[in-house]
Amino acid sequence: MSTLMPPDQEHAAYSLALALAIGLLFGLERGWHAQQPEYVSRPAGVRTFGLVGLLGGVAGLLATHTTPALLGWLFAATAAASTAAYALSASDTGETGATTLFAGLLAFGLGALATLGQPVTAAVAAVVATLLLGLKPQLHAWIGKLDETELQATLQLLLISVVLLPILPNKGYGPANALNPYELWWMVVMIAAISYAGYFAVRIAGSSAGVPLTGLLAGLASSTALTLQMARLARRDNADRSLLGSGILLANATLPPRILVIVGLVQPALIRPLVIPLALMTLITALSALPFWLRRRRADQAAPVQTRNPLALGSALRFGLLLAVIMLLSRIVADRLGDAAVLGLAVISGLADVNAITLSVARMQPDISLSLATLAILLAVTSNAVFKTGVCWWVGTGGLALRVGIPLLGACAAGLGLYRLLGTAPPLPLGLGGLLA
Repeated sequence: MSTLMPPDQEHAAYSLALALAIGLLFGLERGWHAQQPEYVSRPAGVRTFGLVGLLGGVAGLLATHTTPALLGWLFAATAAASTAAYALSASDTGETGATTLFAGLLAFGLGALATLGQPVTAAVAAVVATLLLGLKPQLHAWIGKLDETELQATLQLLLISVVLLPILPNKGYGPANALNPYELWWMVVMIAAISYAGYFAVRIAGSSAGVPLTGLLAGLASSTALTLQMARLARRDNADRSLLGSGILLANATLPPRILVIVGLVQPALIRPLVIPLALMTLITALSALPFWLRRRRADQAAPVQTRNPLALGSALRFGLLLAVIMLLSRIVADRLGDAAVLGLAVISGLADVNAITLSVARMQPDISLSLATLAILLAVTSNAVFKTGVCWWVGTGGLALRVGIPLLGACAAGLGLYRLLGTAPPLPLGLGGLLA
């Protein structure tokens, strides 16, 4: 069946339509903001942005059939005209914000990109840019919640990572080449970034967040720190231990999904044996929080949780040192002492940090079996649950320890039992075999 136009013309028409749509999308967002009371008149609206996007598409087509320099000249002319319009508008209104100016130039560039063989890239960039433009109030509010110390720590570690990571040697050192500086620092930054997502979420939510929400968000940053702080609150005479217990359980419900994210980034082959046991552990832990929340004595209140900035250089270096030690020990015990020592190290390491042992056994693939690595991670989570139960008892109260410990240990037992039922577990050393049989 013949088409109404040659294929090259049809492709050009679709590309120009996309370029126009990109401009209209930018104009829709800018035009909507122009109607808000706090905004004064803008030098560009829906029609102007639509024309700018279409002009970019036309410039891209002309450059394809003539000379690439034409695209540069047309962009320069558009930039000059937009700057002149911006200057006149700023003179009349006194507004000096240049967001609309640069949005227009971006619309031109993405319109050209749409006709230069990158339509999907242009469309995705346009949607992301429009979303960014529309989030101005939220972004300003979020940034306002960061203090100078947090900002400087964030920039410091990011700068060191960007500068240091590319020049670190990407080869192994030490016994069995267990320590790779490049991979070690990359994993430190990865864990810090995951933790920072939860840390920043707590700062954004602020004091208006209730205990369950605070538990979920702070758990992403550090479920151990959250458990410790809520255990301290439980010692107060007027403490609602059911409410605090629900927050601790929800914080610890984030640990299994966090582990899946980590192993997915480092060793995706571990996801398959881990996903079902960890999903069951998450479900049991999260659902166990519901009865305690329903039995709370009063309306949900904010939990005064203070988490350390995971991007602070000191915190990152301490975790890096812990990770290096555990990675080195894991390699040594695996080579010289066998599977039982790896599982024992997992139990001990889980008391301090589940992330470090998870990364260590994930990086040991394929030198150890997937089943052994999976069991080591599950045992680390279990020992971590035992440690947190002890924290609730020692720092908090016996009642809080029962509220937290029974669901946590029950979830771990269910996860380990399901792992055994799936038939993927390795032969276990004497002692552990009887425990998990």
